[in-house]
Amino acid sequence: MDGQLIAFTGIAAGMVTMPGADFAVVVRNALDSRRAGVATAIGVAGGLLVHTALAVAGLAAVLVAVPALFGAVQLLGGVYLLYLGAAALTAAVRRTGAHADSGPAAAPADGPAALLGTARSLRQGFLTNALNPKAPVLFLSLLPQFVPAGEPALPRTLLLATMVVAMALVWFPAVALLVDRLGNWLRRPQVARALEAVTGALLTALGSILLIELVLA
Repeated sequence: MDGQLIAFTGIAAGMVTMPGADFAVVVRNALDSRRAGVATAIGVAGGLLVHTALAVAGLAAVLVAVPALFGAVQLLGGVYLLYLGAAALTAAVRRTGAHADSGPAAAPADGPAALLGTARSLRQGFLTNALNPKAPVLFLSLLPQFVPAGEPALPRTLLLATMVVAMALVWFPAVALLVDRLGNWLRRPQVARALEAVTGALLTALGSILLIELVLA
């Protein structure tokens, strides 16, 4: 049995399931609808696919080695998280002004508006993950450690990268479906406001940390 592969599975599972910006944006959009949550989850997995592909190709090393390029990604990532955080906090305020007896939001109807909403959720999930500047560093330093000595690096790193993306494709849609399953309770005005506020505060804090680190670097 491949001990290194088993160890990597545990580490990768911990990385994927650890609450962070990806988790927050999936939960926030899943409050709107199951479709939005699952689309966001798939977008997050797409962002992970970009990071793992860059690591396998060695391009992540270029990003890390060029401070200006790394800083640009960090700036974009921080600003985007602040934008998502502000949107969530604004939604929480709007929910506060809504009638308490309005009940759960109706599911979006099929049509162009629903397709646009799905595309927006997919884009949000993708950008939230793809603009994380710490992911290239993480994968660049992590993947080579689980390539056994004497084994070709490319097939092994491709396998490891595929495992990470597969885990994301299981975990984040499962989170979205769980939020939707609990929808009647989670979409109660007080609970929905609290979740919007918490996710908004988390996204704002994460974005602020990225920008502060950039300024202090």
